[in-house]
Amino acid sequence: MIRKLPAQKRGHVNHGWLDTWHTFSFAEYYDPANMSFRSLRVMNDDTIHAGEGFGTHGHRDMEILTYVLSGSLEHRDSLGNGGILKHHLVQHMRAGTGIRHSEANASETEALHLYQIWITPNENGLKPNYVDKVFDPEEAQGKLQLLASPGGRDGSLDIAQDAFWYRTFLKPGESVSLPLAKDRHAWVQVAGGEISLGHGFSEPKDGMECAGEWTPMAEGDGAALSEEREVRLVGEKAAEVLVFELG
Repeated sequence: MIRKLPAQKRGHVNHGWLDTWHTFSFAEYYDPANMSFRSLRVMNDDTIHAGEGFGTHGHRDMEILTYVLSGSLEHRDSLGNGGILKHHLVQHMRAGTGIRHSEANASETEALHLYQIWITPNENGLKPNYVDKVFDPEEAQGKLQLLASPGGRDGSLDIAQDAFWYRTFLKPGESVSLPLAKDRHAWVQVAGGEISLGHGFSEPKDGMECAGEWTPMAEGDGAALSEEREVRLVGEKAAEVLVFELG
């Protein structure tokens, strides 16, 4: 079962300094039928103008992941962390009992494009923490590269939820697949390019598999998948895709 959310159907607010698209209800955008998907609570596609940013503000009890697509992000927080994030340097901030931070475009001339992702933790009141980590893009070319998982499996970021976050870069014709066990779900977000999303595949019988269906997806499109045994992605144009496996 698939529910596609086309890019232009997302919530959209342009503040002048910030042009933001909300996959789920957030701030001024409210849709009671679209609050979250499983533990995935926020999927914001933000473009921040040069020299602008979010002033110091607080969060509690949320796993916050930041993925820069282009430009440079300057981070500061109440734990004493600070630095510049660019593409492939992924940020995880555990808000826990409370953390304050600021996020700003580090450039005075170039725009900053990023995704900010919030995952509801499996328990509240955790100790706040901050980690950022560089991931080799070669390990995501034509493959699913694990960025975050419970316990930090395979060198990924450690998040407090039964959720696995992957990314992949696909050339035209390249494909990857994610098996889904019973009662597992997936969210696919196209950060750039175009793909075909395969779903509806059945268990092979007598050596034959149901052909399934293919849904075209382009930059900004997202899709929720449930009751699937496998999710398949095929590059149509060079693509960058974020994939979440959720309990």
